[in-house]
Amino acid sequence: MRMQNADPVWDLVDAKREPFEALADRIFDAPEIAYTERRAVAEHTAMLRAQGFRVTEAVAGIPTAVVGEWGEGGPVIAILGEYDALPALSQQPGVATHSPVEEGGHGHGCGHNLLGSAAILAATAVRDWLEAEGIPGRVRYYGCPAEEGGAAKTYMVRDGLFADVDAAISWHPFSYTGVDPARSLANTRIDFTFHGKAAHAAGAPELGRSALDAVELMNIGVNYMREHMPDDARVHYAYLDAGGIAPNVVPARATVRQLIRARDLAGLADLVARVRAIADGAALMTGTRVESRVHSAVSNLVGNRPLEEAMQRVLDGLGPVPFDAADRAFAEEIRATLSREDIAAAFRDMGRKPDYALPLCDTVLPLDRPTLGGMGSTDVGDVSWAVPTVQARVATCAVGTPLHTWQMTAQGKAPAAHKGMTHAAKAMAGLARTLFADESLRRAAAEAHAAHLAETPYSCPIPPETRPPV
Repeated sequence: MRMQNADPVWDLVDAKREPFEALADRIFDAPEIAYTERRAVAEHTAMLRAQGFRVTEAVAGIPTAVVGEWGEGGPVIAILGEYDALPALSQQPGVATHSPVEEGGHGHGCGHNLLGSAAILAATAVRDWLEAEGIPGRVRYYGCPAEEGGAAKTYMVRDGLFADVDAAISWHPFSYTGVDPARSLANTRIDFTFHGKAAHAAGAPELGRSALDAVELMNIGVNYMREHMPDDARVHYAYLDAGGIAPNVVPARATVRQLIRARDLAGLADLVARVRAIADGAALMTGTRVESRVHSAVSNLVGNRPLEEAMQRVLDGLGPVPFDAADRAFAEEIRATLSREDIAAAFRDMGRKPDYALPLCDTVLPLDRPTLGGMGSTDVGDVSWAVPTVQARVATCAVGTPLHTWQMTAQGKAPAAHKGMTHAAKAMAGLARTLFADESLRRAAAEAHAAHLAETPYSCPIPPETRPPV
């Protein structure tokens, strides 16, 4: 049974949801990719000030990162928001056919327009509750750019921005509702640049040393390494500089970005060492020189059982997102563009048998469900090493919608997305209220976190000399 407003903070979310839905829509309409989110951070900063938060801009040396805080003394509860978009996922909202607003343009294919707006709505509701009750404590909103490959939160953790936080809460738009299982891959992006010697490719090839050959040999070496990696490890690559466009010139410089993923930081360090050795071998074979630079890196997520159980209780109290017939009708239009495997993959991730007739999630998944889907990476991982952290996944889109697709973008301003966003704000605000009120929960979360760190200490995966790419 859904008890939609059993928690007083949920009423405070409902009272202010409309301007935050509008905020999400404005962020959607002006998509900006990693570290370029100037309009988005300006919108969030203005909203924080309008709601009475103390604002600190350009934190961790990142112009598009912001922190807003309200309250005095007491515990500090953080609520994390994001607002970066993805390249090449431009799409008309509310249209169930591939219809870019701008060909090749950016788009919110991961729902971060909703993510950040729900987080700041939750923080505002908690702020209003603290003020009304006269309870000591601070609610702190972290506006985080560049989750998509930029690792901004890792830099923010490295700069000590979470040092006094008791717990952190976040969420992500998804096609189902439940506690995030805290499964993710640690990763790093390393740019390998090979330096060779230019020459005429026909007249004097013996004088040249091809940097592009070195990149290609490196990729071949990494490909052979894949047979001998753990099953859940991954390595991807992209050419940043393929040596130019003249085939009659031996390329003197070429750069490849290797994205290396592993289950945990220890496994990542092992794979990185092997990839670096392959790069050195490629340079040796081609008579070139290689240099490398870490572009970004994130840690795997660390779960926190006391917070996860508390979040499950909040979600069970809320019940499923209250979708209506119109929401289900549009979801059916979207699902008509998806493959049967897309839909089956979503149910594998839920730990449920596929129901190909279900357009929108109509339940809250249990905490200890089996999770059989693959894993991505997130810079929330580094926050979870710094402080006890929990995330929810909340339904905002048709069941089976893959993230990072035009279909996800198409649903980013739909009424169903707004309903899911408000639901997520209630979940985060409800858990934050519980944390302020329940010292034993804060203590249990801290003890679980400390026990993990005692066994596996944290080491920031970004080298100290690497600065944010801004």
